Amino acid sequence: MNWLIEFFGTAANWSGPSGIPARLLEHVEFSAVALLLSMIIAIPLGLFIGHTGRGGVVVVVAANAARALPTLGLVVLIVLLVGVGSTWPVLAPLIALAVPPILVNTYEGIRGVERDLRDAAYGMGLRGGQVLLKVLVPVALPLILLGLRIAAIQVVATATVAAYVGLGGLGRYIIDGLATKDFPSTLGGAVLVVALALLVQLGFAVLQRAVVSPGVSRRVKSR
Repeated sequence: MNWLIEFFGTAANWSGPSGIPARLLEHVEFSAVALLLSMIIAIPLGLFIGHTGRGGVVVVVAANAARALPTLGLVVLIVLLVGVGSTWPVLAPLIALAVPPILVNTYEGIRGVERDLRDAAYGMGLRGGQVLLKVLVPVALPLILLGLRIAAIQVVATATVAAYVGLGGLGRYIIDGLATKDFPSTLGGAVLVVALALLVQLGFAVLQRAVVSPGVSRRVKSR
């Protein structure tokens, strides 16, 4: 507790390019860009294979296999390939980490919609894309959001690896603190990462309440 008081109570930790607000903003930027790029890759692919059933097993197996990739190992590999002059050594591993849960949950959410609902939509005259967007996506939205929430929390927690390649973010407090035996800084950085992850969790809970139809929510709970 004394270490936390020392870290958060030091005025110098709240100002300048190495201050908590600046490091927090850097961490959020890394995480947001990685999550956005992951969504651009995974959601359309998940919707396509879930709706058409083409290549579903292969894509899901590959996505699950990607979860076993060592994030820090990818960081080191990409640094060796492209150097440290860009954010790609951090973004690429974070994207590799975030794509699988988004892709798998999107695919499973669309595939899991009851056949009766699909048939009823086609019977009403809807076609292909209309069935997907107006029927399947709204019903699958809770599972899609779950995938996004899992990916976002993993990305926020793992973005600390940016410090390994000299970039910013909250990981600087943890990595630099361990290197210099500045344990208040290490503990403070860890607490900030945990707090940010909890805030992301809360944000997705609020988002789900706002965008998911109450009827769909009751249907999911009754399963």
